[in-house]
Amino acid sequence: MDSDFVRGNDRRWLLRWGGLAAVCAVAAGVPLVGAQPGHADPAPTDPDIPPDTLPGGAYDRYLAELAAQDKFSGVVLLSHRGRTVLSRSYGMADKEKGIRNHEGIAFNLSSAGKPFGAVAILQLVQQGAVKLSDTVGTFLTGFAKEIAEQVTIHHLLSGTSGLNTPAEDLQRIFQSREEVHEFYEQWARQSTLVATPGTPTDHSGAEVVIPAQIVEAVTGKTYWDYVQENIFERCGMTGTAFYTRPQWLTDEHIAHSYMTLADGSRVDAVRNLNEGSPYPYELGKNPGRSFIDAPGDGGFATAPDLVRFAQGLGNGTVLDRPYADLLTGAKIPHGQAQGGLAATADSSFGAYDMPVHIVNGQWVFGRAGANPGSCASWNIYPYTGWVGVVLSNYDGLPLQEISQQEVQAVTGRH
Repeated sequence: MDSDFVRGNDRRWLLRWGGLAAVCAVAAGVPLVGAQPGHADPAPTDPDIPPDTLPGGAYDRYLAELAAQDKFSGVVLLSHRGRTVLSRSYGMADKEKGIRNHEGIAFNLSSAGKPFGAVAILQLVQQGAVKLSDTVGTFLTGFAKEIAEQVTIHHLLSGTSGLNTPAEDLQRIFQSREEVHEFYEQWARQSTLVATPGTPTDHSGAEVVIPAQIVEAVTGKTYWDYVQENIFERCGMTGTAFYTRPQWLTDEHIAHSYMTLADGSRVDAVRNLNEGSPYPYELGKNPGRSFIDAPGDGGFATAPDLVRFAQGLGNGTVLDRPYADLLTGAKIPHGQAQGGLAATADSSFGAYDMPVHIVNGQWVFGRAGANPGSCASWNIYPYTGWVGVVLSNYDGLPLQEISQQEVQAVTGRH
């Protein structure tokens, strides 16, 4: 990867992300925590702003058509160097209470929240408290001997652990954080080693839960509290948290997830715990039953907060530059591209808890996720300073097509 991003040309990289003010602030030792994405419309003649990204442009028109057909409900945001270029909100956050979606609404992230766990681990690596070559058994007990001695943190974060985890009990309705914590503590320990560590693994849940448990073992805090304090608060992500079911039910700043049923109708998942998804890959699942998302997974975020997270990765707020590069560095080449950014990309790779792509001559980092009643995606374009966010409280979204439209708008890739 012969680029300024990898070589560490800090000044040029920071200029792309936050402008000269960002460089001056860092040089003066002033943290950029809590920087607010701006809302001024860019000048249409700005050569760094592709026309398709502007209000009224191709991407905006595409999303408006989806929303008009009731195929999209949520928030979409495009930010360039910390300045909002396009922000659109559609549909209702809570139909029963008549609350509309807007930028201050937090949406369920599902797998789009997994990179927070990788950042947490790399913070501990940066501090010298953890090594990526450490095995599971270095910090945790109760695992099978071959897992404890052979599977490393690097294997877990890169999706190459060789582990298989038993199916979750999707019908169980959890009643407390403690119950969720205990369940996943035991569930991870039922994992089996089905391939040699270093072998790409097919979406093993243990690869997310075990690193979160290592964070807890090293810090003495729950994963949820550690990430809240050391990632969300550092970045000024004031609307982002691992909300509980009672908060989801009562907080007017959290979007209710409208889950599609077998007959095509939509139901408020968190108010109807007896209903489950008909989709085969998550048959019977209802995210509201979880009480709180599993350690290492999920959470809720607003679109501007995900821009703040992207800025926090770029300006050293959450990780020093070498460790931010380590987070997003390509680890495992992917095979034939399938869907989303991968289908648009020239090349795709696995990094730590996220895919990374080369699209039209530039790297794109990010993560998507889906739950019954929600879809989420955030993408970072580090060469040009763009961040794209899509958050929805509908499932069945054409997320792959939306991602392709976003990339086309930002990079000019057709």
